[in-house]
Amino acid sequence: MPLYKYKGIDASGKFVRGSLDARNLADLELRLVKMDLDLVTHSQKEHGVDLFGKNKIGRRDLINFSFYLEQLTRAGVPILEGLADLRDGEENPAFRDIVTSVIENIEGGHSFSQALALYPKVFDDVFVSLIKVGERSGKMSEVLVDITSTLKWQDELMAKAKKIMTYPAVMGGLVFTVVMFMMIFIVPDIMQAIVGLGGEIPFETRALMATSNFLVDYWYVVIFTPIATVFVLRYFYQTSSKARYRMDGIFLKLWLIGPISEKIKISRFTRYFALMFASGITVLDAIELSKSVVSNSVLEDGIDRAWLQISEGGSISESFKNIGIFPPLVVRMLRVGEASGQMDKSLNNVSYFFDRDINDSIDKMEPVIQTSMMSSIGLVVLWLAMSVLGPIYDTIGGIDY
Repeated sequence: MPLYKYKGIDASGKFVRGSLDARNLADLELRLVKMDLDLVTHSQKEHGVDLFGKNKIGRRDLINFSFYLEQLTRAGVPILEGLADLRDGEENPAFRDIVTSVIENIEGGHSFSQALALYPKVFDDVFVSLIKVGERSGKMSEVLVDITSTLKWQDELMAKAKKIMTYPAVMGGLVFTVVMFMMIFIVPDIMQAIVGLGGEIPFETRALMATSNFLVDYWYVVIFTPIATVFVLRYFYQTSSKARYRMDGIFLKLWLIGPISEKIKISRFTRYFALMFASGITVLDAIELSKSVVSNSVLEDGIDRAWLQISEGGSISESFKNIGIFPPLVVRMLRVGEASGQMDKSLNNVSYFFDRDINDSIDKMEPVIQTSMMSSIGLVVLWLAMSVLGPIYDTIGGIDY
């Protein structure tokens, strides 16, 4: 249902602002009447985002949601009462609106999983499917524990990755700004002085002069071309399946980043596959639902081909081996899981080994990135020094005393 942002007035004449789900304007007015409010103005907005994304619903909100709901259900509190407690204590207005709407939908006859499924941008298919399993099995608290631990793992991994990427992003932006300023405002004057000295101008100085002249004349091209390229690539990524497949394949092969990203996606897939399999979901359904968490069309295509082979009677391990995408470790553990009848434990072992490998790789990546950044800065400084000081030294050396 659409989410409406409203401004209402109560019986005392006080204005009240908020957000509510409603099928249409008449339904919105009816819901406000139940709250003893009269509608003044309204506008439709997207779920989960307030002005400038200020109140965007993030993974931390979902972690708190699943954790506290698990604590309440384990204590025997009914779902509706637990959701009401969460709503009253929720600090994010956007997520509070979602929880309020979920409560209303449950009161209207929906199950908990059906109410969550109405908000796919907040609760994905895997989240909803696991909640559905908890409803069917009567083990809602256990399912919520698994969901919480998985979301925490993802959050910790993303936090570590962001921490590592912050340094090169800040340093790269700073160096780019300084170099652009020097090339446009300082280097031209220095080059005029060097040309006035006479004598032969070395190659590195001519290269610096050419670069400076280009940036003076076409600085806007250097600044806006990367931005335009990002928008164009994003457009084709979102609109063309072929472009998405190609870019996803290239991303998996990028130096340093690609292999780690692939391990993260495979670890995420095996973790969710194990979680859903252990919750009682069939192998084919677990694979189909877990596929979405990899967020890579190349891996998704491989999983689809494995799913097709399994549906035609092939074994799980052989099917994943035949697609040639997953590492031998995954195939071996799948084979062990089939032989022992403990597929979920084998998949969790895969996830454990990958998690450890990912953490080691990320820890090793940080000094490599820092060294690469410092080396790049050093090369730029060396080029500037040679280009400026070289002609001056040659001129001074040619003076007869």
